[in-house]
Amino acid sequence: MSRIAIVGGHGKVAQHLITTLVTRGHTPVALVRKEEYRDELEAKGAVVRLLDIEQQDAAAFAAAFEGCHAVVFAAGGGPDGNIERKRTVDLGGSLKSIEGAQKAGIERFVQVSAIGVDAPLPDDTEDVWKAYVEAKRDADAALRDSGLQWTIIRPGGLTDDPGTGLVTLAESVEPGQVTRSDVAAVLAVCLDEDRSIGKQWELVGGDTPIADAVASA
Repeated sequence: MSRIAIVGGHGKVAQHLITTLVTRGHTPVALVRKEEYRDELEAKGAVVRLLDIEQQDAAAFAAAFEGCHAVVFAAGGGPDGNIERKRTVDLGGSLKSIEGAQKAGIERFVQVSAIGVDAPLPDDTEDVWKAYVEAKRDADAALRDSGLQWTIIRPGGLTDDPGTGLVTLAESVEPGQVTRSDVAAVLAVCLDEDRSIGKQWELVGGDTPIADAVASA
């Protein structure tokens, strides 16, 4: 059994991940900025620690990771039009998580990104979407260069439909949708599968059972 720190621990994917990790015998450590989330997440089986992604520094991240064996970065700046939060959460939060893991001596790091963020953006791309894509792209590049034992999962469009347990997972896939539950299940399998280290995969719904998809990708 291992303790898995989840940055952005109250997010929708993170909450599915908490449940999945508990089922797989791990202890999820949910890092959240509001005390009011504690009861809800503890009821799901998580240990809850407070961490303000935007206001606290990498040393605070390292302290929040104490006793953990791996970090999952699952935070996001939200769907609103706040360009600055794409930089402070999606990018800045990832950079501080990477540095915090290094300070804490944690080698394993799994990051939730987004499909297609390395592709060039058209000149007429809307500013908020441009900021989001650039933040995810730069965060992934920083993780690949970090020296950590990284895995990057880049889901397609996220839905709240029930998980299917069936996905398509590869370095590049055709754009599509995937349930948040299935994303969480892929993250959990990757954490237990050393062959996923050093891999960057795009993820959409498909026909392959998740464990088989990770093993074959």
